[in-house]
Amino acid sequence: MNKIYDIIVIGAGSGGLNIAVFMARIGCTVLLIDKSDRSIGGDCLNYGCIPSKALIHVARMVYTGKNVSQFGITQQGEVDIEKVMAYVTERKEIIREHENAAHFRNLGIDVVLGTATFASANEVEVDNTKYTGKKIVIATGSRPRTLTIPGASEAFALGILHTNETIFDLKVLPKKLVVIGAGPIGVELGQALSHLGSEVTLVSNDSHILPREDTSVVNVLFEQLQRDGMHFVFNTNTVRIQKSTLILKDRNTDAENSLPFDVILVAIGRILNTDNLQLEKAGVEIRDGKIVVDAYLRTTNKNIYVCGDVAGMHQFTHAAELHAGLLLRNFFTPFFKKKLSTKNMSWVTYATPEIATYGLSEKELLAQHIPYTILEESFEHDDRAITDSATHGIAKMFVNPKSGRILGGTMVAPHAGELIQELILSMSAKIPISKIFNKTYPYPTASRINKRVVTGYFKEKLTVRAASILKTLFRLFA
Repeated sequence: MNKIYDIIVIGAGSGGLNIAVFMARIGCTVLLIDKSDRSIGGDCLNYGCIPSKALIHVARMVYTGKNVSQFGITQQGEVDIEKVMAYVTERKEIIREHENAAHFRNLGIDVVLGTATFASANEVEVDNTKYTGKKIVIATGSRPRTLTIPGASEAFALGILHTNETIFDLKVLPKKLVVIGAGPIGVELGQALSHLGSEVTLVSNDSHILPREDTSVVNVLFEQLQRDGMHFVFNTNTVRIQKSTLILKDRNTDAENSLPFDVILVAIGRILNTDNLQLEKAGVEIRDGKIVVDAYLRTTNKNIYVCGDVAGMHQFTHAAELHAGLLLRNFFTPFFKKKLSTKNMSWVTYATPEIATYGLSEKELLAQHIPYTILEESFEHDDRAITDSATHGIAKMFVNPKSGRILGGTMVAPHAGELIQELILSMSAKIPISKIFNKTYPYPTASRINKRVVTGYFKEKLTVRAASILKTLFRLFA
């Protein structure tokens, strides 16, 4: 007789691991399934967040070194990309020490390696062995969408066409790199390799980079990318690859152009990993390529749940953590279940400078008819930005005009992802911005920009009439 598990988790990425570890910690029987020991940790550890941020770290050091000549220091030599990628791998392996099958087995979790498929409404099969679960969580993640134009498969076989799953295997720094896709992955990795010495051209069928972001903050980053030497071709479709040339077609004129390259990086979106699961055997419905889920992340089989990228929503590691937290909470409070809310979601594009976005956008506020006031501040007159030569930043915040609470916002600046953390806390905890205004910040910390932004809100409160009353009170009692 097969062992019946309290919970089976398919996929050992961030969301799946959070659920499996907690359930094991409270004494439940847990089965964790992933393709292989090396795939544990998910896309984030293996191909995404960790390797890309390690690469960006090295690229920023190199970039900084190239820009100190004004102080009399000159830099010679070329980047050894094999050493760079060895550093990237080393950073991954440090984290992998506590993200592997043996580690989780030591925590009391049963780990099975192989491809999981559903055998029935409560059974999962791996290598002809069936496992039964009272609850099952699908946390299989996503993978990069591939290029399907003529010549793409041949280019991939030759090792000159890459996605984020293979770009970290580079042995030679490309002299001419073409990045297809203007989202966060394309922008981050394109800029990093540009800083390391590649001539980078970013190609997009859109009209600008990072189309989800606020145009005013994107323009600050775009201008910096251009100053750094990156090239851009917008409103263009890829047609075919001919040896070491990419053929493009202008979407407005239909004119074809050629773009020579050494390496192409494809960053054109993600595909949800559902195709091998045989979900129909479990009564789990798929519609338009996505698993049908309710507001509680339950599928059409009420004992099967989704978590992370495969849910088809925000594709971030911290979104998977949010999903995991919601599922765990609802497992233990079935009569007081909480619905998924992403109104406090935040994300960062780790370019130089970074773009950090949180809460509701202006477009969402307008669509939901939520009243808001825009507070915006340039870094031009911020003292710390002046000392650090970082005055091109912009901070924008959307505030409820009655309650003084933050509804959302965005920022472009060095370390913007760190600078917005207190704003995210204020927003999610519904703390009015008066608390930020009254906070004493050490001088000259970079986060003082947050106080400069909210000061604008209180300047508007100081009307001519209010100023007159205050002046009168002062003269009466001073």
